[in-house]
Amino acid sequence: MPADLKAFLDRKVREYNTPAFIAADPVSIPHRFTQPADIEIAGFFAALFAWGNRTTILRKSGELMRLMDDAPHQFVTQHADTDLRRFLGFKHRTFNPTDVLYLIAFLRQHYAQHDSLETAFLPGGKFIGMEAALDHFYGYVFSLPDAPPRSRKHIAAPFKGATCKRLNMYLRWMVRRDRQGVDFGLWRAVRPSALVIPVDLHVARVARKLGLLGRPATDWKAAVELTDRLRSFDPDDPVRYDFALFSLGAEERF
Repeated sequence: MPADLKAFLDRKVREYNTPAFIAADPVSIPHRFTQPADIEIAGFFAALFAWGNRTTILRKSGELMRLMDDAPHQFVTQHADTDLRRFLGFKHRTFNPTDVLYLIAFLRQHYAQHDSLETAFLPGGKFIGMEAALDHFYGYVFSLPDAPPRSRKHIAAPFKGATCKRLNMYLRWMVRRDRQGVDFGLWRAVRPSALVIPVDLHVARVARKLGLLGRPATDWKAAVELTDRLRSFDPDDPVRYDFALFSLGAEERF
């Protein structure tokens, strides 16, 4: 059965890990840009917005990029205080202007000291594991003295028990590299083999149905368990099966 299952999932990866996948997915937002810092920032917001209706996710992510003059890195690093007024009417689900303005402030401070957002996931400048990377990122994002408590719910972390689906998806975009052109492979400090699969309700349901996930709770430990099973199929690139599991759930209602 494992060999048959691997063959089935490999076939689904080949079917969905194609440029045709991009247009209807949040990854299309960073694909609008060519400069690495623009891709990082656009991808970060698109990933954070990625829950619920995908049409709405794309529309609101695109709206945010337009508010940044479709030049996110330049806007984040060079905006005047008066430019921030345009965000006072922005809202996406539970994201409100307070959240967006704080994240812009965080990104401005980060890029004043670093060329890439990758370093935000590297405690002590080194990658020591995905759980440590995500926990460090959470603390780092909210390290500014005026960090609003309400914004903390938008950044997941393993220590809170979350699957960290959206951040794991963002890391897939930034780290994973192949010839299909969906993911960007911009970052090098984290290897694709260390990534954790983004787990939402669709992925968890399909994984349980296929016998890949035994844990009943959909939490961080479930994401790790599923990734470990997928690593037995491809130890170098386990999260490539995200294309198969997500699409089987969201597109095919498997």
